[in-house]
Amino acid sequence: MLSWLGFGPASIRLPKPEIHDVEGKPDKRARTLKHLLKANHANHSVIYNNLRFHNHTPHVLSSSYILGADSDQLNHVYDAESHNLEPWRDSPGEIAQHDWRDYLGKREYQRAYLDFFEDELVRHGYDWRSLLNEYMLQGKEPLINNLISGLGHPLIHYGYAEEMSSRAIALESLVLAACFYNDWHVFLDDPSYTKPAPNPTDSLFTILDRVSHDPVFDGLAEYPGADNIEPLLANEAMAAKALEYWNSWQLKSPTEQFSESQKVAVALLVAAQTPKDEKLYDFFAVHLLTTSHAVRVLLPSLPPKFHLPLVRQWWLFTLLVYIAQLRPKINIDTIKLVDLEGRDWSYVTDKALKGKYRTDAHYVKALRSMWEASKTWGDGNQYYLKAAVKMAEEFDGWGGFGPRDMDLEAHENAPAMAAEEAKGQGEAKGKQRFSGLGIGGRFW
Repeated sequence: MLSWLGFGPASIRLPKPEIHDVEGKPDKRARTLKHLLKANHANHSVIYNNLRFHNHTPHVLSSSYILGADSDQLNHVYDAESHNLEPWRDSPGEIAQHDWRDYLGKREYQRAYLDFFEDELVRHGYDWRSLLNEYMLQGKEPLINNLISGLGHPLIHYGYAEEMSSRAIALESLVLAACFYNDWHVFLDDPSYTKPAPNPTDSLFTILDRVSHDPVFDGLAEYPGADNIEPLLANEAMAAKALEYWNSWQLKSPTEQFSESQKVAVALLVAAQTPKDEKLYDFFAVHLLTTSHAVRVLLPSLPPKFHLPLVRQWWLFTLLVYIAQLRPKINIDTIKLVDLEGRDWSYVTDKALKGKYRTDAHYVKALRSMWEASKTWGDGNQYYLKAAVKMAEEFDGWGGFGPRDMDLEAHENAPAMAAEEAKGQGEAKGKQRFSGLGIGGRFW
């Protein structure tokens, strides 16, 4: 039925990513990471600040560790990241195997979901991969078909669980997937939304160019921001056109096309031209890159039947964020013309681990995602290296927020700067994290 998309027995063939299992490693770095991940899991909820923000601690700790952070650096990142996190709070009630789906999307049940999945882990003989297989992949409407909810954080967390071989992160990924579950699953679970498009192509760059010139989306909003997704989907003409573009990606050579999708993710973060008065990097675009990295990590471990649906789920997320951000022009020359001046990945790593924004989870994750993509596909023309050097050098905060988001934008950046200034005076105070948009509307 989906052969026109390339569906069927096709799969995306990738080498398995490097797995960083620190559980039994005796060296100090690995022991530090192990204890910090466990401390975060035990002490801090995965959703905080009136159930608006996500706990990014596993992401930035793991990325810093993989990039080579020593124990002191890992402890510094943990202190900064956990500064404003919150302890677990009791849920309104308990969750059991017979009713666990009844509470999907209810973030106030995060502790109950954690308790439930921990009990289920015992039933699975403490095999967290078996637990994920049952609750992420099985059933009529599996959780995996809704991982782009919550601005993709369930997907990102799932990827880190696999990459770090971490039971704690795996449990947290299930909690996030359950708590941010929303109506978006219908686009993958209901086959009627997948239908032949009138002008198919195998190139995402081509589709985005068409979207950027389509007058149907003119007048969506005056300012960019995730709030624009709700009116986009509420507008019958715009929603129909967006889904048409979603279906126009023809996956005839899925491995090669997934490769292109990772270049697209980099371009949308590093080469998309923001408004003239906006010199900051797009906060929503960075999630397109870090979710793309999660997809790359997960594909080799997933049954082939999930490969193309997961990639198409990422593409739906990317398409809607691109439209909500008012379709910025992509200028690849801003990457191609970067003069490396002898700089290589060690320069990028140094910025991620020692630079001004070393405690900014999204900054560190983005740089590592580009590094990992270069290792996956090769980087003969230095596309990924140039993009990473460009971002590492010029990044000075996050933008892309609408007027209603400006208080939260300030909430994101100001404490980070205060933390670094305090550290320069001998005392690091840490930074307040900002994230937590659900993708189907306003989910602060």
